[in-house]
Amino acid sequence: MNTKKILVISESINIEDSSASKVNVALILNLVKIGYKVKVLHYTRKNIQLEGVECISMPEIKFSINYVLSRTQRVFQRLTKINISKPLENIFGHSFTFFNDSKSIAKSVGKHYNNEYLVITLSKGASFRPHHAMLSLPKLHSKWMAYVHDPYPFHYYPRPYNWVESGYQFKEDFFRKVSKKAKYSGFPSLLLKEWMGSYFPDFLETGVVIPHQNLESNNNDSIKLPSYLDPLKFNVLHAGNLMKQRSPIGLVEGYRLFLENFPEVKDSSKLLLLGNAGYHQEYLNNQMNKNIYWSQGNVAYSIVDVVQRNATVNVILESKSEISPFLPGKFPNCVVANKPILLLSPYYSETKRLLGKDYGFITEVDDVQGICNKISILYQQWKVNQNLKLDRPDLQEYIGVPYLQKTIEGII
Repeated sequence: MNTKKILVISESINIEDSSASKVNVALILNLVKIGYKVKVLHYTRKNIQLEGVECISMPEIKFSINYVLSRTQRVFQRLTKINISKPLENIFGHSFTFFNDSKSIAKSVGKHYNNEYLVITLSKGASFRPHHAMLSLPKLHSKWMAYVHDPYPFHYYPRPYNWVESGYQFKEDFFRKVSKKAKYSGFPSLLLKEWMGSYFPDFLETGVVIPHQNLESNNNDSIKLPSYLDPLKFNVLHAGNLMKQRSPIGLVEGYRLFLENFPEVKDSSKLLLLGNAGYHQEYLNNQMNKNIYWSQGNVAYSIVDVVQRNATVNVILESKSEISPFLPGKFPNCVVANKPILLLSPYYSETKRLLGKDYGFITEVDDVQGICNKISILYQQWKVNQNLKLDRPDLQEYIGVPYLQKTIEGII
């Protein structure tokens, strides 16, 4: 049994607040399975415990100039209805809250670090607060792995994402320092490592690929299937938020065309969309009928997990683009669910790379006829065998303990 110690600094370990937190927790728990002694410092500000892990919630510093400035800004904005965040970030690069959070995290790391062999920083969204905090702790840089789950800053996202953040030049400088100071860097996908390495070349030298891990649930048997899912029907499921850049229109229209081509399936099939879709709300509200269901908001992870395992087909939907370097957080869940994956992605895609050039159920997100054709083939296979399987033990290993153990042992 490996008894070496790892310190993980995570922005959140609340699996209900984001897909990033789910995969963070999955990585932590799989490190424990390998045999490492893991201590987690998290900024969730809740008392969350993980089995076999020492979890410490890092407190916020409330006696500092940044804390006072951040609260003053909030009061000013509330009273005047004037948002001054953008001009302030153009001057300082980040918000006062960000700087205070970074100092709060750094203080806790200094207090709780206990000669661990490896220090891993995990974040979520676009904040990377733990990474910023580590820059102020140079004595730990030789043990630091900076895990980069998404492109940063935002203007380094591929199109159609085109948001340039306030203070973007400061954010570039911040991440350039991360790329140079961290002894190791981790990425959930090979394409993301190469993508970020094109902006920060040091990542190409220090980077390793650690794919998103599967978060195993121990209480699946106790959870009842929701009323909108009949496991005896041909169910096509997309689980996950549909942002502005991830349009469900091609999927919905392709499914509707499939129903037109196979009218006999209208009583035995359903398209299920689980998750927020604020930008597409009006469109989806107008599409809902007995064959198309939308949850109209977030669904608890435990429910999504059960539905994914009992659906006929799981959909991974990506943006219309030339490249998608992301590994979706749902990818490991879909692999473990062991149902066929319908991938709607650009020509260059990490998920496409992993599924392989010979995988038969890939098309573009807006290719209505192509989506219809893929669903039709899956339906015809389902009529013959109502227990369709993805059957990819290679991917099971890749997102699980064996590949993770090999990667981490190559570092420590």
